[in-house]
Amino acid sequence: MTPLEKINSLKMPFAELKGVVFTEASAERVVARMPVRPDLCTLHHTIHGGAVMALADSVGAAATVINLPEDAKGTTTIESKTNFIGGATEGTVVTATATPVHRGRRTQVWQTRIETDDGRLVAIVTQTQLVL
Repeated sequence: MTPLEKINSLKMPFAELKGVVFTEASAERVVARMPVRPDLCTLHHTIHGGAVMALADSVGAAATVINLPEDAKGTTTIESKTNFIGGATEGTVVTATATPVHRGRRTQVWQTRIETDDGRLVAIVTQTQLVL
């Protein structure tokens, strides 16, 4: 099973609820897309910060899962920091790309860039995943 097949075989209900679609996965990079729907926006038809953070969390967690040691039981987020740079408007699609900062025995740290289709940076999220 490829890393992308592994991620797509996982039951990730919250990612599914948000409309997240994983498009690329390897040990070095996981990519997913999410439509900016009205229910993920603020009053001004701009993606809500919580939706941005939740997207990054799903992508970073999926990246950790495909990098877990064989004896690991899973992973959970223990820290996350978001730098909001710009917005994305309702009706567009954002792309989240997670790359590793650190992959250790007990923790992994991932940085996720979230961008619009025209390449504008929406946010940079750094999260720490505990290896269970």
